[in-house]
This record gives sequence, structure tokens and C-alpha cells, in this order.
Amino acid sequence: MPDYMFLLESRLSPEQRAVMLRVQELSAALGFNAYLTGGTVRDLVTGASLRDLDFTVEGNPSKIAHELEKGGARIISEDEKLRHVEVLFAGDCEGSISAARDDHYVRPGTRPEIRWSTIMEDLRRRDFSLNAIAISLNPASRGLLLDPTNGLSDIERAEVRALTIHSFTNQPVRLLRVLRFAARMGFKIEQRTQEWFDLAIERNLQHTIAPEDAGGELRAVAREERPSVVLKAWEERDLLEAINPVLAKKHPAYDAIGRLMRVREDLFTAGFRPRLAAPMLLAILGRLKKREQANILQKAGFRSAEVESALGFEEESLEAQRELTGRKMDAPIDAFRFLEKLPLDQIAYLMAESNKSAALSKIRAFLNKWRPVRIALPAVATELEALGMPRGAKFDQIVDQVFAMQLTGRGKTPEEREKILRKLSGIKEPPKKKEKEKKASKGADKAHAAAAMGDAAHKKHAAAKIEATTHAAKGTAARPKPHAKHAAPASHSRSAAPGKKSHGRK
Repeated sequence: MPDYMFLLESRLSPEQRAVMLRVQELSAALGFNAYLTGGTVRDLVTGASLRDLDFTVEGNPSKIAHELEKGGARIISEDEKLRHVEVLFAGDCEGSISAARDDHYVRPGTRPEIRWSTIMEDLRRRDFSLNAIAISLNPASRGLLLDPTNGLSDIERAEVRALTIHSFTNQPVRLLRVLRFAARMGFKIEQRTQEWFDLAIERNLQHTIAPEDAGGELRAVAREERPSVVLKAWEERDLLEAINPVLAKKHPAYDAIGRLMRVREDLFTAGFRPRLAAPMLLAILGRLKKREQANILQKAGFRSAEVESALGFEEESLEAQRELTGRKMDAPIDAFRFLEKLPLDQIAYLMAESNKSAALSKIRAFLNKWRPVRIALPAVATELEALGMPRGAKFDQIVDQVFAMQLTGRGKTPEEREKILRKLSGIKEPPKKKEKEKKASKGADKAHAAAAMGDAAHKKHAAAKIEATTHAAKGTAARPKPHAKHAAPASHSRSAAPGKKSHGRK
């Protein structure tokens, strides 16, 4: 259990994690048991990119979906019969919420009777073992892995295994699906499943695939990361006719698909998570005429609004290109604001199909230069705030002006930005007191040093003068005066005379 808890916490994006927690909270409040199931768990275990969040609840998923709508989610489609809801969750995450059910077949190949069930019955009625795995989101068992058909072992062996001998008979569309999973994941078809597949082809079950089911596979392949691999696998088995005979005859536009796949990688590198189903669908049908495209989509069960949107996608993208290359978009800031609002799938289409260098250069600048500057814009706000500018309407206006200048190459260094910010905000530089004090202190130090040197010189001069005087005095004392020589005998005679007299008295 701890390992799968770690997977839940580490592999999901912050937006996906928030959606999972919200579904868990709503399910608990409604008294439903909720599980992550199907492709989400399969991709979680195999390490593939997590594109969708598929939830299964033991209850009515519509209640959860409508509560999620209040928080910003959007219901894309809802099948009330199967209790299956396709949702675009808040945070731009795709996924679905389904009710746990069991499909009961009176005899193989008939329409099933739907019965609402527990999660274990729901997993056992699924198509392949690698899709029959679930992770509990319930408080008492959160992170518990449910694998009643031993799907993990099949994933480790890199095999796609059907769960029953009647799998293809009950739902012939699984002939397309098994090849799609094998091609996407690089798996082989398990031996018994291959035998059942070949038997179904011998019985021409591919010709009994319902157009709506084939349309579901067409939608799915348009959302694949490598649709060419899947389409070629279908062509090798002559199953592309199940999608449409005209498409099988004219073949998918593999060149256009390849260009769009390369663009997808560029967008991933730029930090996007592109959903390119619309342009990829057009690329797949690229060799067909508009009328043929419309016919295929209508037969595949696409709603009228979806058909119109798909067929009008190219013209909408080209109109956006014309606007992007117009005079109103000469300033980088105007082009940035336009591209920021343009749907990502239209940007991808133009990157793949446009031959207008002016449009492509702006798109590349938007992805690789302008967006990084925009991401770093909070630092400019911090710098402006540090200068003493209070936040408000004028504050935001100045930050936007600096951003516009940065798109033209100005304000790259902090020093240059500070000058721009001061000029726009009217905040003057503070007086350079410290420099004046330093200069004054330096002048005082020089004066003190000069005075000290003067004192030292004066003292040295005075000492030299005293020393000279002392030497001079010593020199004078060393030389005998002429009268001193005569005075000495006189004093001697005077001192001797009394001696003699005293001696004489004796």
C-alpha cells in the first residue's frame, strides 16, 4: 500500500492531485466508494504520462460531476444509460467519472444488460487485464491496489490479455482497441488472446463494429501521443476499413501527423501539456476532401457541433494567423497578448502547417523568449516595491510597462531595470550622503596626516637644533681658557701657603 500511496503523491501533477482529493471528498460526503481505475492506474504503474483521470464510484457519478461544475469543471458529455460522464476538471485536467457496473450477456454477441455493481465486478467485466486495476481512494483503504484479474503480471510481461474468450464477440470494437494498446505501449498480444483475435477476424467480426464504436476509437487515436503507430497497425490488419472505407483507400496523412507530433514535443519542452485532438484529427483525415471528412465524422457519431468545430478549425487558425501578421501586432507586447489568449491547438496547427515566417517567428519568440520573461515578472514587482512604491493600479501599470520594454530587449540587468522603474514611478535616487561623508573623512584624514607630518618635521627640526646646541656646548667646554691655566697655580699657591704657615706655627 505505501508504494501506491507514493505513486499517487509523486506522479500526479498538482492540478490532478487537487482533482483527486476533491472527488474523494465529494464521494465521502455522498456516501460513495471511489476508485482510480483503468488507464490512469495502468499509466501510473507503467510510468507513462498521465493524460486522464478516470474515476469509478459505487453510486451515481452525475451528482459528483455537477458538484465539480460549481468549482470550475466542465461536463463535456454525459451518457445517462451507462452513467458515464466525460469531464474537463478544474486546472485543465481531462478525465471521466463512471458508475461501477456489470455487463450481463444473455448469449455472446448480444446487447448486454447493465447492472450496477461493486468495484470488483466492474473490474472483472472489462476488456483487458491491464485495464482492470484500481486504487482505492476511500479513507479506510486509501492506496489499496485492487487487481482481481492479475493485470500487474501481464504488464510486467508486456502483454495485452483479454479477459474472456467471448471478449471480441461481445464487443468487436475490441479488435481495434487491442491493437491500439499493443502499439501504444509496445506490448505483444498474449497467445490465447491472439488466437481469439484471429478467430474473430476469420468470422469477419470487424465488419460488425458499430459506427459509433469505431468513432470512439477514431477519437482515441487522435489523442494518442503516437497515432501513426496505431494507424499503421490497423492498416496492417486491414482494420482501417472499420473506421471508414474511404480513409482506408486514401490512407491517413502521415506526413502531417509527423509534423504535428514534432510540434507536440516542442510544446512539451516549452512547459505546455498540449491537447491536440482537433488538429490531429484533421491531420489523420488530411488526404480527404471536406465533404468526405464531414461524412466520416457524421457516421462516426460526432455531434453536429463537433463536426462544425472540426471542419472549421483550419479556417479559424488561418484567420488567427492573418491577425497575428497584421500591423496591429507589430509591437511585441501586442503579439504576446494575442498569442497568450490563442488556443494552444491553433498555435500547434500553425507551427506544423504555416509557411508564414512572420507568424512563425512571433510564435517561437512567444514560446522561447517572451513567456520566460513573463514568468520572471514578479521579480520586477519586488524590485519596484523595494524602491518604496505601494501596490495598486499605478503599480501594476508600471510593471506592465516594464514587461513591454523587456520584450524589446530593454531592462535586462537589475541596474537598468532600476533606472527604468525610477523614471516610470517618479521615485528619485536618494542623496549620496555617504559618499560625501567618505570624501570629507578622506579630506580630514589627509589634513590630519599633513598636520602630523608637519609636527613631526617641526619636532625633528627642534630636536636637531637642540642636539646641535648641545654639541656646541660640549665643544666649548672641552677647549681650556687661557686665564684658567694661570689661575690654577695661583689657587694652588694660595692653598699651599696657609699650609706652610700652619706648619710653621707648629
